Amino acid sequence: MVNPVRGEQVLEIAGQRHVLCLTLGALAEIEAIGSEAGRLDARKLLRVLGALLRGGGNPVEAEVLAAARLDLDTVAAAVTACFGETSA
Repeated sequence: MVNPVRGEQVLEIAGQRHVLCLTLGALAEIEAIGSEAGRLDARKLLRVLGALLRGGGNPVEAEVLAAARLDLDTVAAAVTACFGETSA
């Protein structure tokens, strides 16, 4: 069970449900990614996803994320939802 008020969301990766959570640690990682030059691309989105997965207690190796058949629109929606629910 996830708590969207805490910034938690569920995302299915390689047939398994994983919790994403916007924690202070995840936010620090995401800020570091955001400070890099350039626009958000698929590679950076996967790094943000990795930070949120670690925040949710679901560390997934970067290689697994890179090999998974992820719909980037679904990933972007889950990432956005982590931020959106906590802004209330």
